[in-house]
Amino acid sequence: MADKEDTKVKEAKPAETKTSEEGSGFNASEFLKGTKEELDKVVWPSRQQLVSESIAVLLMVTISAVIVYLFDNLFSWIAQQVF
Repeated sequence: MADKEDTKVKEAKPAETKTSEEGSGFNASEFLKGTKEELDKVVWPSRQQLVSESIAVLLMVTISAVIVYLFDNLFSWIAQQVF
């Protein structure tokens, strides 16, 4: 049998608040340093990947637009026949 002590939910301690010295204000140089570190982790696509994926996106957008256009014309024609 488990002790009641084990099954008790322990209360969480409140997070310590920062003093005015630790977190006061915005430090632009630290922000830029952190931003540069994060951008260094990014894996940038090669030119070939960028071109091929851009073409794929443009092709899919064009196909989607044509399908929407055709359905719009179809429903317009149907509406004219009914009304």
